[in-house]
Amino acid sequence: MTPTIDYAKLGLRIKETRIQRKLTQDNLAQAVDCNVSHISNIENNHTKVSLITLLAIANALNTTVDYLLADQYRSPTSALDNEILKALEHCDLQKKERILKMIELL
Repeated sequence: MTPTIDYAKLGLRIKETRIQRKLTQDNLAQAVDCNVSHISNIENNHTKVSLITLLAIANALNTTVDYLLADQYRSPTSALDNEILKALEHCDLQKKERILKMIELL
């Protein structure tokens, strides 16, 4: 079976990540060096994103291509694990201890 990319899911993940990072489509377009309509078309599945643009989007969103494609392949936990670890890098020891307690409660 040949793997395929679900561009609708990818566009939605890009949009959700952009919104979480409090970026507008214009902000992302400037960071990626493309126009706003191209970002909108990617997010709304009106066009397929090129690999070069996907890499630029991942970098601009401070995430990985792995995370953006996480629900597209069999082992999405590694991408999520990496995102969690990346988020923890910016926490002080006290926050990390609180987060660990919350995880243990779950």
